[in-house]
Amino acid sequence: MDIRKVQMSGGSSYIISLPKDWIKERNIKKNDPIGLVIQNDGNILITPNTSGESIQKTWEFEINSTTDRTFFLRCLIGAYISGYTSLKIWAQGRLPPFTMHIIREFTTMAIGQEVVDETDNMVLIKDLLNPSEMPLNKTILRMSVIVVKMHQDAVSALKENDLSLAENIIFRDNDVDRLHWLIGRQSNLILNDLNLSKKMKISTEDAVVLFLASRIIERVGDHATRIASNVKKLSGKKLPENLMIQIEEVNHEAVRLFQSGMDAFFKRDIYSANDIISETKCIESQCKKINTESMKFEASVAVNIVNISDSIKRVADYSADICENVINASVSAKNKM
Repeated sequence: MDIRKVQMSGGSSYIISLPKDWIKERNIKKNDPIGLVIQNDGNILITPNTSGESIQKTWEFEINSTTDRTFFLRCLIGAYISGYTSLKIWAQGRLPPFTMHIIREFTTMAIGQEVVDETDNMVLIKDLLNPSEMPLNKTILRMSVIVVKMHQDAVSALKENDLSLAENIIFRDNDVDRLHWLIGRQSNLILNDLNLSKKMKISTEDAVVLFLASRIIERVGDHATRIASNVKKLSGKKLPENLMIQIEEVNHEAVRLFQSGMDAFFKRDIYSANDIISETKCIESQCKKINTESMKFEASVAVNIVNISDSIKRVADYSADICENVINASVSAKNKM
């Protein structure tokens, strides 16, 4: 840490010198304006960015014919979530034939990413989405609505042996992933740009809380997909009515707890959150009954039923996780007041 003493100037102003290396690195000249941002914890951020414009960052990736395609796609997603505004892919010679196929797959999945320039040996992707046009709270709400419908449809697909509905649920998980990546990206942008944080009226602490919530919701969506996958494996095998009723009831209760947890999350209601955490414990005993009942079936069927039961239980577990985040964030915010 570079420690500097506060000086008095003119009997009424307090001044402090800035590090010479920092001034040179940012090409700051005499009489240039410097921004001071007072943060919630009492610290002051010093920034040369006084215009309020978003920070522009470019990520570059050299590709060749031996580049692993999955690795390339993962890097694109990683750069997107990290908050880079431009992605430049280039090669020493011509771009490998698979390059544009992977890039099209990426731009289809990632919200706001478009190819703006293309040559034989280079492709430039730019972010065309204004972060403030996609408020994080609304994106979280949309994610939660999607995963609730996915779980409801998953059990309907099981009851009606509807394989096309099960397949549709698996496809819808892509929408949840896209929104989760967007929240990850916007959270990183806010953490690295306090001007954006002020503009979106979201503190860095809230950005972290929202990202954690989106991660939990994304996992709830994964378990709806898991139920749908097991429905497909049970194709042609209709479950007894009494067992189906048990599954419907416990799924309804787990989804209700998730919706209540999300309601507590948006309201920052720590008392409701605490009650919901206690309620989730009853789901485990109900799922154990379903698992016991599944032992009456042949092994291949029993495994699928247990997998479905486990996924329903995990919805309740994740609902408790969301409520714990509500309590943690609310207590932390109160201590800073």
